Amino acid sequence: MLSPPPSAIPLGLLLLSLGLSGTDARATPHPPSPGLVSRTIDIVRRANVQRSAEDALSWLEQNRLATHAKYGVGAAGNQKRASGLNLLTDVQLDSTYFGSIAVGTPPTSFDVILDTGSSDLWLASGSSDTRSTRGITLFEPETSSTFQDLGKEFGITYGSGSAQGVLGEDRVLFSGFEVNQTFGLVNQTSQQLLTAPISGLMGLGFQTIAASGATPFWQSLAETSGALDSPLFAFQLTRFTNDSNAQQLEAGGTFTLGATNSSLFTGDIDYQDIPDGATGYWIQQLTGLKVNGQSINLPTGSNGWAAIDTGTTGVGVPSDTLQAIFSAIPNSQQGSGQSSGYYLYPCSTQVTVEVTWGSSSKSWTISPADFALQQVDQDTCAGAFFEIPTQGTSAPPFIFGDTFLKNVYSVFRSSPASVGFAQLSSESIAMNGANGAAPSATIGSVQSVTPTNTGSSGSGSGSSNGSGRASAVSASAVLASTVLGALAVLL
Repeated sequence: MLSPPPSAIPLGLLLLSLGLSGTDARATPHPPSPGLVSRTIDIVRRANVQRSAEDALSWLEQNRLATHAKYGVGAAGNQKRASGLNLLTDVQLDSTYFGSIAVGTPPTSFDVILDTGSSDLWLASGSSDTRSTRGITLFEPETSSTFQDLGKEFGITYGSGSAQGVLGEDRVLFSGFEVNQTFGLVNQTSQQLLTAPISGLMGLGFQTIAASGATPFWQSLAETSGALDSPLFAFQLTRFTNDSNAQQLEAGGTFTLGATNSSLFTGDIDYQDIPDGATGYWIQQLTGLKVNGQSINLPTGSNGWAAIDTGTTGVGVPSDTLQAIFSAIPNSQQGSGQSSGYYLYPCSTQVTVEVTWGSSSKSWTISPADFALQQVDQDTCAGAFFEIPTQGTSAPPFIFGDTFLKNVYSVFRSSPASVGFAQLSSESIAMNGANGAAPSATIGSVQSVTPTNTGSSGSGSGSSNGSGRASAVSASAVLASTVLGALAVLL
């Protein structure tokens, strides 16, 4: 990382199925506004996959455990969070959204997951075990005349595997901009953790949670005066979970850097500030939750904080909240064994969830198609909300991934530090299920920027509260989502 019947998978940090459409005009957004620098990155999504009962249960288990590993909870304990390396967890037939970047001189293009739940950039390197990287574009440092080996190790270990490598620095091109960026070159894995065509991950969180210590690409630009028109980036994600005709790769939506795209949403963007004391993640205060019209009691203060995470497929919640949610759904029951941590319910039941953030009076709806995470047998579905035990850890109690984000236009703003949501436009909605040719990774032209913060590790210019500085120039990217055969849904 599901629909009626949800025979497919949602999106997210247990990577679920999503798609990109390439040349389909419906999937090509209008430029944000005249005069803005704009680049597009097509996002690819694989077709929904009808799993056997055994495969469906295995997928559910891996999806839940991958989220635990990403945020260092459950069996993963209090391990230090290490960015997108958690994507290397094999969770079978997952889907996620990815865009393309280019690295080095001459530049080589790579497909990478765009993950607001982590803050490091990493790529599989040319010295990786070829058995685990077949079909994946590898970064070959010896082919780039601008690459610098920083002589530092980079790695992560979690419940289902590990990945190690080194840190390097090179020119990185993304969404029309170029920055000299520190990133991880992953060359060792304990199992087959990468799945083609994904070569790595670009973290879009704040520098304070970067395992490498490097300032993320986007934050370097946001903190450089004049680099961006607005210190923000935005996502519009497509839905193919209820499309039985989805192709292997479909259009996945649009990522925009430095501006919002008015053709993709309607009405105002409802911004809510990141709570005081919330560092690193894109945190929102969850203040309202209704299931089929029934209000669910929620914790207050920091116990109600939620990370807004494009790299996670479903929605992780505390156990008492999960129980209350499914108490409002007739004939639902706790899963067991491989479906432990989930609740099961009749696929014929349409479940609608409404969410409210911060002090806003506006509620946002999660569609029944997105709530149905996985069909486990002919009549039974697993809900997209699952248990995440964060008590005693530094992880936020709630994780809202693509199950929610497919239903809104989402904006991540560094100054003031906040997250905004808006209603999807008819153009955006028309992209759901709009089959078309999948795009390929491209390099394109770029604007070279010398950031105030260069993206190097240990730069120290990252704000301690995750806030950035306003700047100015924009770029957009059409995102691609894909069902990854063996990636973790939580990034």
